[in-house]
Formats: sequence, C-alpha cells, structure tokens
Amino acid sequence: MSDPKSPGHSSGTTRKHTALPKAQILIEALPWLTRHQGKTVVIKFGGNAMVDEELKAAFAQDVVFLHHAGLRPVVVHGGGPQISKALDRHGIVSEFKAGLRVTTEDAMDVVRMVLAGQVQRELVGLLNQHGPLAIGLTGEDAHTMTATKHQPRVDGELVDIGRVGEITEIDTGAIEALLADGRIPVVSSIARSQDDGHVYNVNADTAAAALAAALDAETLMVLTDVEGLYEDWPNSDEVISRLTATELEKLLPELASGMVPKMEGCLHAVRNGVHTARVIDGRVPHSILLEIFTDEGIGTMVVPDAAPEGDAA
Repeated sequence: MSDPKSPGHSSGTTRKHTALPKAQILIEALPWLTRHQGKTVVIKFGGNAMVDEELKAAFAQDVVFLHHAGLRPVVVHGGGPQISKALDRHGIVSEFKAGLRVTTEDAMDVVRMVLAGQVQRELVGLLNQHGPLAIGLTGEDAHTMTATKHQPRVDGELVDIGRVGEITEIDTGAIEALLADGRIPVVSSIARSQDDGHVYNVNADTAAAALAAALDAETLMVLTDVEGLYEDWPNSDEVISRLTATELEKLLPELASGMVPKMEGCLHAVRNGVHTARVIDGRVPHSILLEIFTDEGIGTMVVPDAAPEGDAA
C-alpha cells in the first residue's frame, strides 16, 4: 500500500491547481491567436486610456502582447485632452464644430508640438519599457499621410475650421518597413499638405481608419470612453455588439457628434477591405486583449455587409 504522504499519492482526487484557470484562459485564446497570426491590427489610442496612468500602462502591455503573439500592431493617436490643456496655457480657446477641433495657424503649432513631442514620446517610452520595439512617426514622415483642407457641413453649410485636413493619400512604405523589421509604429495624426507647405491636424479616428484600409489590416480598433454604440441612447444603455456597414450607415445621422468620426472611420475601414472594425471601452484595463482573444469580446463590432456569420470574431 502506498504511503499517503508520498508525492505520488493523489488521495483519490486530482489536486486542484490554482493556476488551472490561467491555462483555460490561454486555451480560449488559441483559435484567435491562430486566426490573427501575422495580421495587421490598427489601434486608435484615445479617450481616458490616454490620461489614466494605469490604463496607459495596461494599453502598452496589450500592444506588446499582440506583437509577441505574432500580430502586427500599428498605433495611431490623437491627443485631445493634452492639446486642450496646452492651448489653454497658450491662451487659445478650444472650439469644436461637427465634432472636430477648430485649428487656427497658432493652434496648429501647439497641436503639432503636443502630438509629436509629448503624447507620442510618452507612448513610445511606455512600449519600449518592454524592449526596443516602438518607433514614433507623424503622418508627415515619408509622406505617410497627405491631406487637403476639410470643411464639414453644419446645418447644410460648409464651415471653415482652419487647418483640419481630409486625407487624400496614404503611403504605407515607412510603416510596412517598420513592421517588417519587427517594430511597432506609433503614428501621430498630422498630415502633410497636398497643395501648400503647411501641415494639417487630422482627426485621429479618421487617420486610423484610412491607415487600416491602406495597410489591408485585419482589424481596426478604436478606444473610446463608452462601452460601445448604444442601441437607444439615452433611453437605454444596451450596447449593439455587432452590426453591418449598411446598418451603421443608417444610424449615423442619429449619433452624438463625438461618436460620428469614430463610427464613420469604422464604416470607411470595413468598406475598404478591413475585415472588422471595433469600438471598445478604453476605460476597461486590457480591453484590447479582451476584445481580440476572448469568446465574448466587448464593445461594438462593425463588419462588411457580405461577411458570413462565421467571420464575426
């Protein structure tokens, strides 16, 4: 008879390992790891995740995890809160029309300084705590993003909002080279002008969507400060988990102005070759991993009209 105290004795039951749930989580991620292997994922970094220290650190960990899991993440960022603070310090009033920042010549200097010199540097630094991975660039670099003046319609009238750009061309060469070299590109949403020597402030949601389409990305992920697209806000906080491009297009006129560039970006992406576009709650730590590697996912996913049900990953 075996000694009940011996290491090989199981007392008739298998010892419950405290680490087992970790193994189950990893196994759940396996089909998604397989599906996304080698695929490009464009992530728009924004909202509360940009200003909360813990969320910033969790975001950096998620992006590095994607990289080491065999995906090719590209990060695109704006810097709304930081730009507003800097403009305030310079005595420049922040004004928005059609959900976009009115950008005068003076404001553009501040926008460029904050995006390329502050927000990008901090994000690159956070990613590079995990290894020599991230490289920052702006849309000006290597003609990555070219734009002309954007004039939105407000109440049927075209409105001049200053040096705000509408992307006319994307050159993915520099980003593709960085990805091929095993790097994580971090792109500030500033574009060179197509027709003069100036630069343009480009909405970061719009920039991320245009890059995702040009890179033939598998997924566009847009971090925001809400759970997703609400079914009937403010009457209900039910989140729409999945909708097609056409369904989204019908909803666009009813959306709050701040949500419009995000959802227009998702629509542009899936109409131009990106397989899925997702709006996810950046207030949730590790929301990117939850969305990509779990069965439930979080937030709202937009798919092309022709996508079969099986593609809703």
